[in-house]
Amino acid sequence: MAPHNDVAAFHETLASSKRILALCGAGLSASSGLPTFRGAGGLWRNHDATDLATMKAFRRDPGLVWLFYAYRRHMALSAKPNKAHYALAALAEKNPDFLCLTQNVDGLSPRAGHKEDQIRLLHGSLFDVKCANPQCTYIHHNNTQDPLCPALAPASEDLADPTKTLPLLDPTKKLPAIDEADLPHCPSCKTGLLRPGVVWFGEALDEAMLDGVDAWIEQGKVDLMIVVGTSAQVWPAAGYILKAHAAGARVCTVNPEAEDEGQMGKVKKGDFAFGRDAAEVLPLLLEPVIGKMRADGRTYTEDWKAE
Repeated sequence: MAPHNDVAAFHETLASSKRILALCGAGLSASSGLPTFRGAGGLWRNHDATDLATMKAFRRDPGLVWLFYAYRRHMALSAKPNKAHYALAALAEKNPDFLCLTQNVDGLSPRAGHKEDQIRLLHGSLFDVKCANPQCTYIHHNNTQDPLCPALAPASEDLADPTKTLPLLDPTKKLPAIDEADLPHCPSCKTGLLRPGVVWFGEALDEAMLDGVDAWIEQGKVDLMIVVGTSAQVWPAAGYILKAHAAGARVCTVNPEAEDEGQMGKVKKGDFAFGRDAAEVLPLLLEPVIGKMRADGRTYTEDWKAE
């Protein structure tokens, strides 16, 4: 059997695969320069980023939480999709039986042109804004206003002086407390604060969306699953790999750590693991279907094949 990182063997598998499922995490956007707030780098202004991603934190200090998310919105808007985003979008264009599940909230996959009906945003989007009042159903999709309101301007660049350091990047500079009255409020119920349309820790994912994903998997044999930029330790994402295996899929993992000694034990016989950055290797892996691709004005070359 071919080695786990044999590109030619993967191409053979890809050529015989009709129904393809992808699961994407923060590593997909690494080459776009976005911070992941994972592991040792998971601090934002000396705050544990995971502690800010809760309703409890929002109720305690909505201004602080909104500054964190306004910063993330600004960074995502400033970033550009990379070749991996474009490669997956091209696969969706070529194969109507391809479905992508992304844990990312940065909006880069949609901006790369990924077909809306072939992607599921498992954790929501930074650019969806909804009412924090559980009795109110207001939601504004694709809100790219930056800053969202004057009180959140410290999270955005000073356009008059783009070289000026963002206040949010310097944890030694204390930020003024934001009055709740100055934060975005719901235009529908008039009482609730608006909040980011992402799934916070302790919150359930969209049940209808999950049911739809399960139904897609159960429709027929899944030939191939591509796991990009995620260790897939969090449920339900981790469960999708098990479901794909059960549905007959071979699994290909694309992650810089995928070929580390501690990770290779997870690679089952017949599966693939490529320990490289997604933006570097994914266009090569998908080339037989999507063709040679261009992204950001750069032409795909044969250099990767020579390595």
